[in-house]
Amino acid sequence: MERGRFITFEGGEGCGKSTQVKRMKEALESAGRKVLLTREPGGTRLAELVRTLLKDEREDPPCDRAELLLFLAARAQLVRNVIRPALDSGVWVVSDRFSDSTFAYQGYGRGLPLDVLAIANDFACEGLRPDLTILLDVPPEVAARRMREREQATNTAADRIESAGEAFHSRLRAGFIELARRDPGRIVVIDASGTPDEVWEAAWKSLKRFG
Repeated sequence: MERGRFITFEGGEGCGKSTQVKRMKEALESAGRKVLLTREPGGTRLAELVRTLLKDEREDPPCDRAELLLFLAARAQLVRNVIRPALDSGVWVVSDRFSDSTFAYQGYGRGLPLDVLAIANDFACEGLRPDLTILLDVPPEVAARRMREREQATNTAADRIESAGEAFHSRLRAGFIELARRDPGRIVVIDASGTPDEVWEAAWKSLKRFG
C-alpha cells in the first residue's frame, strides 16, 4: 500500500490557517484521497487536555521549559496513535501546526536553544517529518487586525500565547521565515495577507510536487 502524504500548515496568529486547512481537506477528498485532519496541540484525548492547559492556564502558567515539554508530550501521543498509523494505511494527513511551531514559538519566540529543541522534537516525533509544509506569512499589522476582528466576532479574548506581546510575535514570525530559508525543499512560504481565495490558490498549487 502506498504511504499517505503528511501536509502541515504553519504561521503566526491571525494568518488564516484554520480556513486553509479545511479547504485542503475538502479539495483532497474531492480528488479521491482519504484524508485525516488534525491539529496541534490536540488530536487525541490526552493532547486536547494538554491544549487546554497550554492556552488557558494563567493562574500557574507553565515556565518556558514546561511549555515545551507539554507541547512535545501532546505531539508524541498524536504521532504514535494517530498520524503514523494513518500514513501507514495510505491516508493523507493534514495538520494545523506541527514541529515547526515548536522551533518558532519555543525557540525563536521564547529563546530556548534550537539544538536542544531539535533533539527533543526528534524523540517526540520518532523522526517523522512533514512531506510538505505551507507557511502562511502575514505582516504584524494584518495579523493584529484579524485577531481583533475574530475576538469581536466570537466574543472571546486572546489566549495566553496569543497575548504574549508584539516583540514575541515579531520574533516567531522571523523564526518561521528563517526555518523556511533553511529548508526550502519542504517549506513553501505564501503571502497570506490577500483574500482567502488568493491564499488558497497558492496553497493548492504547492501540491504539484506530488503529481
